Amino acid sequence: MKRIFRNPRVLSLISLLLITPMGLYSKVYSGPGKVWFNQYLGGVLYEIFWCLLLFFIVPKKRAIAPIAVWVFIVTCALELLQLWQAPWLITIRSSVVGRYLLGTTFVWLDFPHYLLGCLIGWLWLQWIWSLGVQKY
Repeated sequence: MKRIFRNPRVLSLISLLLITPMGLYSKVYSGPGKVWFNQYLGGVLYEIFWCLLLFFIVPKKRAIAPIAVWVFIVTCALELLQLWQAPWLITIRSSVVGRYLLGTTFVWLDFPHYLLGCLIGWLWLQWIWSLGVQKY
C-alpha cells in the first residue's frame, strides 16, 4: 500500500485533486487581497494544474523540464490569443469552461504569474519524482 503512494501518477493525481479546487476557489475568493487572488493567483495555479496533468500522462523524469516550458509557451500563446476577438472565440469564451480555459481579456501582468506557476510546477514535479520509487 505504501508503494502506491510513491508512484508518480498517484502523486500527480493527488496533487491535481488538491490544486483544482484551489484554482477554482481563487476565482471567487472575496477576502483580503481579493484582486490578486482573483486575477493572478488563478494564473499561477492554472500553470501548476497543466504541469501536473501532463506529468500524470507522461510521468518521466526527462519530461519534467519540457512540460514546464511547453505549458508556459502554450499559456502565453493563449494569453496573446485574447487580443484576437474572432466571433468563434467570443462564443467559446462566453461559456464558463471557455472563460476558465482561454480567458477573456489580455493582461501583461499575467505573464510573470505564468512564469511563477511554471517554476512552481517544475519544482513540484521534481518533488513528485524524488518521492517515487518507480523509475519510468
